[in-house]
Amino acid sequence: MRIPTVATTLFAVLLTSTAASAREPSLVGTWTLTAADDLHPDGSRTHGYGEAPKGRLMIDAAGRYSLQIFKSERPRFALGDKRKGAPAEYESAVLGSSTHFGTVSMDAAAHILTFRIDSASYPNWEGTEQKRRFELVGDELSYRVPATSDGVVPISVWKRVK
Repeated sequence: MRIPTVATTLFAVLLTSTAASAREPSLVGTWTLTAADDLHPDGSRTHGYGEAPKGRLMIDAAGRYSLQIFKSERPRFALGDKRKGAPAEYESAVLGSSTHFGTVSMDAAAHILTFRIDSASYPNWEGTEQKRRFELVGDELSYRVPATSDGVVPISVWKRVK
C-alpha cells in the first residue's frame, strides 16, 4: 500500500512544481533591443542611442548575462585605426555604446531585476549591483536603468528571439 501513497505524493509534487514553473516568467534566452530611450525629468522622451539602436542581451539558465547596446549612427574612425582616433571619434564610440556582463536575478512579484555587474564599458558600474524596475509581457522585456546625475532615466526595451 505504500507504493500508491508514494506515487500519489510524487505526482502531486510534480504537478505543483510544473504549475508553479509554468506561471513563473523566465528571462533565459536571447533578446534583441527594440528601443533605448531616455525619460527626462520634464516627462519628455528621446532616443538615447539614436533612431535605430542595435543590441543583444543573452541570459543563460544560471543567470549569467551579456548585454551590448550600440547607437547605429556612430561614425567610423577616419583613419580606420581605433588607436589613432580623433577626440570626437573616441567620444562618439564611448557614448554610443553600453556593454556589461555578470549575473541577473528576477523578483517577479516585485517586478525588480537585479544586475550584478562584473565588468562594463563604463568602469564605474563594475562590481556594482543595480536594481531595475521591469515589465515582462509575453516576449517583450522593458526596464528602467538607474537615473543619471541629471535625472534622466534610460529605458531599455527587448524582444525575445524565437
